[in-house]
Amino acid sequence: MKQAVVRIEERRERAQAAAEGRRVDLYTTIHKGLRAFMAHTLEAVGRMDANDAADVAQVLGGLRGLLGLMRTHMHVENQFLHPALEARRPGAARRTAGDHAEHEQAFEDLQAALLAVERSGEAARAAAATQLYRQLALFVSENLAHMQVEETENNAALWTAYSDAELAQLHDALLASIAPQERALALRWMVPAMAPAERAGMLSEMQAKLPAEAFAGLLAALRPHLGERDWAKLTAAIGAVTSFN
Repeated sequence: MKQAVVRIEERRERAQAAAEGRRVDLYTTIHKGLRAFMAHTLEAVGRMDANDAADVAQVLGGLRGLLGLMRTHMHVENQFLHPALEARRPGAARRTAGDHAEHEQAFEDLQAALLAVERSGEAARAAAATQLYRQLALFVSENLAHMQVEETENNAALWTAYSDAELAQLHDALLASIAPQERALALRWMVPAMAPAERAGMLSEMQAKLPAEAFAGLLAALRPHLGERDWAKLTAAIGAVTSFN
């Protein structure tokens, strides 16, 4: 009876923490970065000059970077988050797992549309670019809806099934599975997309774990992507030396 009471109290505490936004959230911050990256890339593809070879190369290179990061993110969710959901809440990952299967085809379709732009003659390139833009717009819209489900339904299931300590361990495991270059790309988009308190919290944790030289290098890489006010708030919050100005 005592153990049952303790479990009920733990569930109440988790529910209260979730309502107050204090639970470990494995979705929202990375999704903020991906949303920003998708919006930036969609805009870039839309304004791309199909008659300017350098512009085409730059924009399509950015699109390849987005698709690579999106694929890695999806595979990490398949490898870590969906199994965790199914282990304690069978069926909880069914909807988003089905979405991921469809996204695999969308990646292939976008890659084909991207290659069509690269391989088109000058006369046909503008039409191919328009087709790519429209396909990318649909991909972005579908992913925005998909991420909403993950941040609400999937998070709710994780929060009822796992403690924050367990979720933190899961986060560390999935993070360790990502190549350093892709982690750096994710941070480049995540950090500017975060609210100041989120940004300071995440970087404070990294500051505590990284050697001083490595953390200084991270800040130097992020500096060009933060406005003056955001940079000032960040350095004040974490006590970092502001020698990157």
